[in-house]
Amino acid sequence: MTRLNLLPWRDQRRKEQDRQLLSIAVGAWILMGLVIFYAHLHVSGLIDNQQKRNDFIVAETKKLDEEIKEIKELQAARAALLARMRVIQQLQMDRTQIVHLFDDLVRKMPEGVYLTSLKQAGVSITLTGNAQSNARVSALMRNLDASDWFAKPDLDVINVKTKGSDRVSEFTLRVSQKVILDKDEQDKIEIKGGAKP
Repeated sequence: MTRLNLLPWRDQRRKEQDRQLLSIAVGAWILMGLVIFYAHLHVSGLIDNQQKRNDFIVAETKKLDEEIKEIKELQAARAALLARMRVIQQLQMDRTQIVHLFDDLVRKMPEGVYLTSLKQAGVSITLTGNAQSNARVSALMRNLDASDWFAKPDLDVINVKTKGSDRVSEFTLRVSQKVILDKDEQDKIEIKGGAKP
């Protein structure tokens, strides 16, 4: 029989398999590198895009914060202006009311009653004076209670003293001032409140 030597063929076949395996491994490494590089680029792009969105949100938030600050400043200025307007309106109302107050006080004063002092704190008025009798003080209180400008007269003190041959009643009474609005002021309140009566 003829002997065949298969060793060179086996070596060649083994070398071919090794070369194919090495090419597959190199191809796999190259493919894996490309996939990793693509994934890195993709993730970097996503991160950059998100960073741009975050920067935009931060910039818009700063703008909104500045606008909110301006709005708060405007609201504070508006509140200050409204407070000033209320004070001016109150002064306008008080300007005419004090005239009516003194005019009505003189008209409601019965004969034989004389005031020595008048003090006002807000809407509370303290009257101090002398009267010829207690009945005259009572008449003053009734007149003030029936007044359009005064309400709730309350007698604090009444002392009967003798001055010479006369008896004098020294009194102190408190009375509240009614807040009377002008026709224009009533119209404004009715408009704010809704419907007119």
